[in-house]
Amino acid sequence: MKKLSKLPLILLLIICGISCEDDGELPFGYNEYVIATPLTTDLVTFKEEAIAISEPTDIVESGKIYAYKDYIFVNDVNKGVHVLDNTNPASPQKTAFIKLEGNNDVSIKNDRLYADSYGDLVIMDISDINNIGSIKRLENAIYQEFWCTVGFDVEWPTADAFDYSDLDPSREAIVGWETKKVVMTENQFGEKFGYLHGEASFANSDGPTTNAADTGQGGSLARFRIVGDYLYAVEWSSINVFDISDLDAPEVMDEVYTSWGIETIFSQGDLLFLGGTQGMYIYDISEPSAPKYVSEFVHGTACDPVVVDGNYAYVTLRGGNFCGAVESGLYIVDISTIEKPELKVIYPMDEPYGLGIKDDKLFVCDGNSGLKVYDKSQVPDLSQLNHFKDIVTFDVIPMEEQLLMIGNGVLYQYEYLNDDIRLISSLNLN
Repeated sequence: MKKLSKLPLILLLIICGISCEDDGELPFGYNEYVIATPLTTDLVTFKEEAIAISEPTDIVESGKIYAYKDYIFVNDVNKGVHVLDNTNPASPQKTAFIKLEGNNDVSIKNDRLYADSYGDLVIMDISDINNIGSIKRLENAIYQEFWCTVGFDVEWPTADAFDYSDLDPSREAIVGWETKKVVMTENQFGEKFGYLHGEASFANSDGPTTNAADTGQGGSLARFRIVGDYLYAVEWSSINVFDISDLDAPEVMDEVYTSWGIETIFSQGDLLFLGGTQGMYIYDISEPSAPKYVSEFVHGTACDPVVVDGNYAYVTLRGGNFCGAVESGLYIVDISTIEKPELKVIYPMDEPYGLGIKDDKLFVCDGNSGLKVYDKSQVPDLSQLNHFKDIVTFDVIPMEEQLLMIGNGVLYQYEYLNDDIRLISSLNLN
């Protein structure tokens, strides 16, 4: 026993750990923790392999939609973009799948598709949709965060802590995890990983236009917006500005910082309207390269897309879950005095997402409660024209000839009637 007492502490723990493991006990004051360390690959190779063109495939999680010429582009959240030939809206055809990992938004001008991928801006020549070429990537043009180096198909392990001490996020991407058990005191654990066992850790984290003929059209949930020769891409707390007068070589302009929680972007004339978790924010782009703050309409915490028509802004607020505690509803805001937006009326909703306007018709995607169609000719007073109840709805694009809507892996198309709309096709993307 005298010799044993002189052994180094670490050897003592190993011996004790082995003996204690046999009887299911740990030394007094010590706990067993599961630590996950990342398995990595070269970041350049990782991003190159994140892009590929393939035959049509089933969608996993439908996201935002974008219309350009006779094509519809449907985002598969964080996986890429499905391309549909919509020459015949009564029978749209799946054409291709653009694998683009880390993607959530696209915008198109003059056959150049701009998309986000792991915080980079990707530019593709889609003049021949069956032979997409000239793919370029602007590194960290939209954002640079740790999370953009984690593959979206990587399954997160159950662990007490994640050890990133040897990770260089500027050169490496995470493609998997290795877990091991470590015996240490609670204080040692806290000192090494920055928090005490039982407190918040990454273990349970989900991770991180004016529409001219040469420009496509997105829905109200879009984070990208092309206005003239500029592309505006919003992220959590800023507007990223790109001069795309040279379509193949966008120039990165100064980033404009905003309030936090920005989710969507819409434009009317020389104004940008940003939808955020705290409110609607208005920016002047009469000088396109440098958006300037004008005013805001503040509400309680909620998910918030916005569209604008004339002197009114239409804002859907979705409460509950991570979106916040505000009751869900459609807010109509008077913006006739742009420096002082004024709330006029609130219409209750169940779980609204996107919305759109075509002439005097207002379309609201109310999640599991379906699509609601309103007559807004007497705004702020609305009268409901129809309610399609047995569908799940996410976002809409009111086109000149038909209405596009996405929801739960299904693309719907409607034709406009005098006082209503009529379904002309539905395509299951799964």
